[in-house]
Amino acid sequence: MRARVRFLDTRPLRTSRPFRDLWIGSGLAGLGGQIANVAVLAQVWELTGSPVATGAIGLVTGGTMLLFGLVGGSLADSLDRRTLVRATTVGQLLAAVGLCAQAMAGNPNVVVLLALVAAGSAAMALGVPARRTLPARLLPADQLAAGLALSNVAFQASMLAGPALAGLIIARWDFAAAYAAQAVAVAVSLLAVVSLPPMPVAAAAGRRRPERGGWSIVLRRPTLWGSLATDLSATLLAMPVALFPLVNETRFDGNPRTLGLLFSAVAVGGMTAGLLSGTVTRWRRGGLVQLTAASVWGLALAAFGLAGPLWLALGCLAVAGAADTISVVTRSTLVQLETPDQYRGRVSSVEHVIGAAGPELGNFRGGVLASVTSAPFALVAGGFAATLGIAAVAAANGPLRAYRVPRAEVADA
Repeated sequence: MRARVRFLDTRPLRTSRPFRDLWIGSGLAGLGGQIANVAVLAQVWELTGSPVATGAIGLVTGGTMLLFGLVGGSLADSLDRRTLVRATTVGQLLAAVGLCAQAMAGNPNVVVLLALVAAGSAAMALGVPARRTLPARLLPADQLAAGLALSNVAFQASMLAGPALAGLIIARWDFAAAYAAQAVAVAVSLLAVVSLPPMPVAAAAGRRRPERGGWSIVLRRPTLWGSLATDLSATLLAMPVALFPLVNETRFDGNPRTLGLLFSAVAVGGMTAGLLSGTVTRWRRGGLVQLTAASVWGLALAAFGLAGPLWLALGCLAVAGAADTISVVTRSTLVQLETPDQYRGRVSSVEHVIGAAGPELGNFRGGVLASVTSAPFALVAGGFAATLGIAAVAAANGPLRAYRVPRAEVADA
């Protein structure tokens, strides 16, 4: 028994067919999304040859995700969540079909392409808060962390396989084939959602719908704001991705293969942690686990800033990726268990906004700081700043430090 729980806890896949279907569908949709992301980047570059235009992709997707994610949170606490996820998945499918059609037609207008990207991002953002609440309704509390770990492993797998698969598809066929692959993947995801049971929002103490918004609930519950503040400190102060090209140029002679390894190392660490997460997902001290893992993330990135040999740099990034996975899984579990069902949609939208905005702003912060100092200084300063920020949250938030999953809801604790 002790040896088994060191590995990925697959109980949710065995005990809940709806969760298993959702996991397979979401994993395929994530893979299709990664394929489409590469295709969009390559097509925009082919149409414009402009780094400003390729940068606009992030502006379009990030802006729509932030705007519509908050709207999606309110909808998720007002409508049947299965219905909302179905409708938004249909919207993603239509956007994917539109991308395929414009590529087949030889569209020369980058605005049309970006408009379709925005439509797909908006549909996804509207459905994300509701989709995040589904595991908590499909799984018992003692299996929720394991289910979220499984979802994270699927995400990390799509991050590793998607870009490589996209390159093969585009090289062998064209952009239309890549978008078609996304459309097929989203269609399979839609079939999984269609089979889910109804998921109306739980009644709210005599009222049809609670009046307070997600931000209000988060700020009123120390465990929630502490968990989200920990995540924001880690990403806003220490996100390293924007510095990878500069690090590669100054330390490793700009070798594109090495640049790819820097990106892959984080995902490899994350997937490894996910595959070995069976023990972590059964620990009851979720708040302490998140605080520790987030601190390790910051320290590993500071070490990456000082690392000379490539093997050491990749090792530091792998450790950071593993720590990030543990932090994300424990945070997501805590947020779902600590939030009453009637608020889960809006609180999930807050979590999504922080998760989407924090890394992007963190990359911007790192790039600006590196431009006036150096990449090593930006990485080291950011890593230590994140660790200090997390320590401040821990010192100020006793309920988060002491948080435990209720014993009655935990099996094999």
